Amino acid sequence: MPDPKDEHERFTRLFVAHEPDVLRAILPFVPHRADAREVLQETAVALWRHFDSYDPARPFAAWACGFARVEVLRFLRGASRRRQLTERAAAALMTTRGEMAGELGEQEAHLRTCLGRLPAAQRAVVEGYYLHDRPVEALARDTGLTAEAVYKTLQRARRALAECVRGKTFAGDRHD
Repeated sequence: MPDPKDEHERFTRLFVAHEPDVLRAILPFVPHRADAREVLQETAVALWRHFDSYDPARPFAAWACGFARVEVLRFLRGASRRRQLTERAAAALMTTRGEMAGELGEQEAHLRTCLGRLPAAQRAVVEGYYLHDRPVEALARDTGLTAEAVYKTLQRARRALAECVRGKTFAGDRHD
């Protein structure tokens, strides 16, 4: 019976020498490199498990590529299951989102009301930044404020809007 340490070393040498060949056999079927590396790892595990049945008279690369084909098929079947799971998860999320749409709609309406209660200058900065994707530097030029003052205005507006949406007082009013 061969020494397990020697067998492991022989396997490692053969696999490392032929790893690029095995990867080239995998890549046409699994084009994403990270997925292909995963299949390569699974192939290496399967090869090691079955190394005692390897016939040294046969080319190692051909033997290894046969295992790689099996692992590619297993991966593709798993990818199909993962895609189905993803589709099921997406359907569940859509259902949940539909159930929450009413609640979110109310919060959005409340946010609009709160936004309307901001002082005009503060509201202009918030709308410019969040609705029109204007950079802080452009808002600073337009308003005559420094960039730091624009950031501070946004910070204060966010705090006021958050309190208002949560139903706390806004400018002395109570919103429950």
